[in-house]
Amino acid sequence: MKKKISLFLAAAMMLTLFAGCTPSAETTPTPTPGANPTQPAAQKDVDLVFFTGKVETVDLLDEIIAAYNAQSNGITVEQEYQNDASNIIKIKFASGEAPAVMTTYEQEYVNQGKYLDLSDWNEIWDRLIPSMRENCTDVNSGKQYRICTNMTMAGFWYNKEIFDELGLKPANTWEEFVANLEALKVAKPDVDPWFIFGNEAWHLGHLIEFIPHGYIKAKYGATEAKVAMLNNDKSILNFGDPNGAMATFAAGLLELQDKGLLNADVLTATSDNCVDAFVSGKAAMFSNGMWCLSGILEKDPSMADKIGFMPYPSMMADGTPMVLVAEDSGYSISAETPYSAEAKDFLEYLFQAENQKKYAESLGSPSAFTDVDADWAPAAVVEGVNSAIESAANIGYTNEKPAGFSGDDAGRMVQDLLAGKYTAEEFAIAYEKAWDAGFTS
Repeated sequence: MKKKISLFLAAAMMLTLFAGCTPSAETTPTPTPGANPTQPAAQKDVDLVFFTGKVETVDLLDEIIAAYNAQSNGITVEQEYQNDASNIIKIKFASGEAPAVMTTYEQEYVNQGKYLDLSDWNEIWDRLIPSMRENCTDVNSGKQYRICTNMTMAGFWYNKEIFDELGLKPANTWEEFVANLEALKVAKPDVDPWFIFGNEAWHLGHLIEFIPHGYIKAKYGATEAKVAMLNNDKSILNFGDPNGAMATFAAGLLELQDKGLLNADVLTATSDNCVDAFVSGKAAMFSNGMWCLSGILEKDPSMADKIGFMPYPSMMADGTPMVLVAEDSGYSISAETPYSAEAKDFLEYLFQAENQKKYAESLGSPSAFTDVDADWAPAAVVEGVNSAIESAANIGYTNEKPAGFSGDDAGRMVQDLLAGKYTAEEFAIAYEKAWDAGFTS
């Protein structure tokens, strides 16, 4: 009997050991760090974070993500929106918690190898307009670490009815621009000539990208300007010069503020406030990109025939009017994620033509895909945008700025300028110091 009991216990122990070595049916095998599988596994239990700072697309992407998750066979994508995305991503990279997919893109992180090389993803690149691939190409390596889905343009939107009533024409020079604003103020004292939603730092950062940075891009050309910014070539950038583009930009804003040509709540106004003011006729013009169209037309569809679009005027004597014509809605994959195949699977779904048609029409931004036919804006708006593009220098985004000095950081400096912290000359010097420090922080 004792022998039988001993045999029974021994067998039980063996079964226990074998059971402990057998994976549970609900357990997901841990992927090898740095692995880059070409195909997702047949069975998955993978959670991916999609990180974005693009508020205009949050609701639509939630819909697309929900549809993707419902058919993804175990891949679950969760969208994380951050208003201060360009700074939050620094923390995520530093803490080793980079999201799998992100819309934030900084040159410094390209140099540090933070993004997955997407150069060989030909089934996607073959669908894109060739110039958009060029815009997504890293100047240093000649490779692509992000894929854009749309093109965007940015300039000044204006109320055509008000301009026509007062006989005003889009300005080419800063002097003409100020004269227009003054005429608006005199004729319509209850209307803000230029509405700036300065509560949102990214918007003010864009003003720097499009006006003083735009002057450099237009004067030297896209490639030379990018190289100058990457190398911090002060002979070209000249940010701290009291007679340079940055000081001129700061002086211009302060002049308009002193004359009451900006909205009084410039430091607290939001993008929603701007849309409300423009649609109600309380604001004559504002700066923004194509992404604002959907919000305006949702508020008042009749605005389709009232919206005008014009270039940024030249602030410098040797400058030229400028329009942003650039890649939009770019997506990158973390080089550190063990789920790069799953991340690509999600992006392939997002990039489907039917999803991109819906995206372009919702955002009010033309698609970069050749197989997407989207009615992204009313015909009158498209005509006005095309006319502005043809009449002005076409500039791109400042993607080559130092990682330690984001567009939001620059915007916060403009907030300080409008709050009275700097003179124009002091602002230019402080901006140059912050830019320089951004390369080492």
